[in-house]
Amino acid sequence: MAMHCTLITGASMGIGEAFAREFARRGNNLILVARSAERLHTLAEELREKRRVEVLVCTADLTRSSAPDEVHQFCRRNRLKVELLINAAGLSFAGGFSTIPREKLEELMAVNMLALARLTRLFSADMTSEGSGGIINIASLAGLQGLPGLGLYSATKSFVITLTEALHEELRPSGVKVVAVCPGFIETGFFSVAGHDPSSILLPISDPSVVVRAAVRGLMKNRMRVYPTLIDSLLAFAERLAPREISVRLAAFLSGVWGK
Repeated sequence: MAMHCTLITGASMGIGEAFAREFARRGNNLILVARSAERLHTLAEELREKRRVEVLVCTADLTRSSAPDEVHQFCRRNRLKVELLINAAGLSFAGGFSTIPREKLEELMAVNMLALARLTRLFSADMTSEGSGGIINIASLAGLQGLPGLGLYSATKSFVITLTEALHEELRPSGVKVVAVCPGFIETGFFSVAGHDPSSILLPISDPSVVVRAAVRGLMKNRMRVYPTLIDSLLAFAERLAPREISVRLAAFLSGVWGK
C-alpha cells in the first residue's frame, strides 16, 4: 500500500523548511527535496525524532531538466502517494538585467519556472486520477509587476502566478486545489546569495512561518491567490489602481534594489 506524503521542494532552508516543520507538526509524512543533502538529512532526522513521522530525503538539483522526472520516479519507486505538492524552491538575483551571469540567468529560470511546471504537471496528473490533492506554489508580490533590479525574478514569479491561476480553474472539477502564495519580503537566508542588501528594503520583512500559515488557510479555502499579510494585500490592491509606470517605480523604491 502506498504511503501518503507531502512533498516539499526547497526544503533545506527558508520557506521550504518552515513548511516541513509545520506539516510534520500536523502529522504528515514528508518527502524533502533540495540539492543540499546534508541539510536535508539533518532536518529529516530531527523531524522523525521530534514528530514521529516518516521523512524521506530526495536529493535533487532542480536546475537540471531531468530532476523533476527523477523526483517523480523516486516517489513511484518507493510507493509514495503525494497528496500535497509544495513548490517552495526558488532563486533570485539582485542587480541590472545585463549584469546577470548567463549561468545564473538560466538556473533562475530553470528552478523558478521549468522545475515548478514540470513537477506540477507530473504530480497533478496523479492527483487528478485520484480525484483529490493540493498544490501550493510560492510566487511573490514581485510577480504583480516588473521590478527593476529584480527583473528576471519578478518575471518568473509572474509566470508562477498566471500558471497557478489557470490550473486553479482547470483542476477544480477534478477535486485538486491549486493556490499561488504571494508574499512580500521574507527572511529566508537568500538575501546575501541574491546580492540584495536587506537594510535597503523599506517594507517589513516577515518570518517564513507567516507564509506557511497563510498558505495552509488559503489551501483549505481553495483560494486562487493568497497574500500572507495585510501589507501584502494592500500593496496588491494599490498595484491594480495605480498607473503601470507608477506601480513599477513604487515597487522598485520600496524594494531598495533600484533607483535610490
